[in-house]
Amino acid sequence: MRFKTFTLGCKVNQYESQFTRTVLLMNGGEEVPANGPDPDPSVDLIFVNTCSVTSESDAKSRKMITGAARHFPNAEIVVMGCFAAHSRDLVLSMPNVRDVICDKGKLNDYFLDRGWTNIPSGIHDFEERHRAYIKIQDGCRVGCAYCIIPKVRPHLKSRPIEEIAAEVIRLDKNQYREIVLTGIHLGHYGIDLAVNTCNDLPLSDYLNIREHITEEKRVSLAGLLDALMKIPFEARIRLGSLEAVEVSDQMLDIMADHQDRICPHFHLSMQSGDDTVLRRMKRRWMSTPYREKCEKIKEKIPDAALTTDVIVGFPGETEDQFLNTCSMVERIGFSKVHLFRYSSRPDTEAARMPDQVPEPEKKRRLAHLSEIARRRREDYARSCTGRQITLLAEDCVKGSPSVLIGTAENYLTVHLPLDSNEEDPSRLIGQLIPVHIEKTDGDILLGKR
Repeated sequence: MRFKTFTLGCKVNQYESQFTRTVLLMNGGEEVPANGPDPDPSVDLIFVNTCSVTSESDAKSRKMITGAARHFPNAEIVVMGCFAAHSRDLVLSMPNVRDVICDKGKLNDYFLDRGWTNIPSGIHDFEERHRAYIKIQDGCRVGCAYCIIPKVRPHLKSRPIEEIAAEVIRLDKNQYREIVLTGIHLGHYGIDLAVNTCNDLPLSDYLNIREHITEEKRVSLAGLLDALMKIPFEARIRLGSLEAVEVSDQMLDIMADHQDRICPHFHLSMQSGDDTVLRRMKRRWMSTPYREKCEKIKEKIPDAALTTDVIVGFPGETEDQFLNTCSMVERIGFSKVHLFRYSSRPDTEAARMPDQVPEPEKKRRLAHLSEIARRRREDYARSCTGRQITLLAEDCVKGSPSVLIGTAENYLTVHLPLDSNEEDPSRLIGQLIPVHIEKTDGDILLGKR
């Protein structure tokens, strides 16, 4: 069995594709190298892991499936992911598609049905990367007005702490020096483990039941971090995206006590800095608790990096409401803002809302906020001057083989020039290296050993 995997979308998708790859290799599969012939009639099986977060993601998913059929004409294609779950019948009608896996929770059942009985509890490598992802949670039941994910990944499913810890140890032993914990709604890790009831409950019922569970029986992201910190390993841990109010006092205390092992980086999804827009978005948390949580994080971990997501041009967003978002970005001082123009997503409430913002206005707002975000990112980078950081060396700068490039614990890019007398730079790639930051170039940190 000669196979290939193709992946679009989030870190969870990337983990699931890596898990699929692991299963295929453990059951006698032979992975086809990326630089093989095109077309390649020798490939037997293709797994395509799709995304459906935007209409553009749908289009990319369709293109990836049709491209796989064209380049590997004799391969049967198995499609999974959010686009597959949302558009199953369409996917089944596409060329060479044999199966569609709509529920990732049934992935192991699919493998067993195919006769692949050697199924591990997790992964042990992440291909050629130096940073590995671990999926610890699946499912979202929040229901933001612009998002389709709760419709295609509705079932909350958290992995046991012991299983996650074992995976961390395996990846650490295989020299992965940064491990990112990720999930569809990471902050809801453990809710289903603690509540242990029907997965069709509204999220509010889950949260209400958990509130009345004794502290000893609760399972949470903070508890997982606490458990991991009691295990010896060399890798550093980074958290994926969270909601600000999900950063508990316990989590903050643990992260403050272990800044050398847990990256002091918080990606806190904001989407808008205006409460009226947030209510239309059906976000569960308004701007004041968001800002207060960011301030509390900075009090507890002064050098923490805060990054976020913002949507501009949401239906009905006025100029004043947009400017409120700009003020929030200025005030909080994010080290990075992932900016998106609102894109109408079919089958969501927002797509049916009146007062859609014209595209030229969305572009203007995006450009305006991008400039603010750039300035604040560079401000944050300059604040790192004179500090000691830890670089995960990932490559050499293109055209400069004696300059390492990689990522700091605060998620900024670092360039590290090496003296010609030092060891071969390639031998340092994949390692955690202490670096003193001397200056910046825009938002890039420049340092020395």
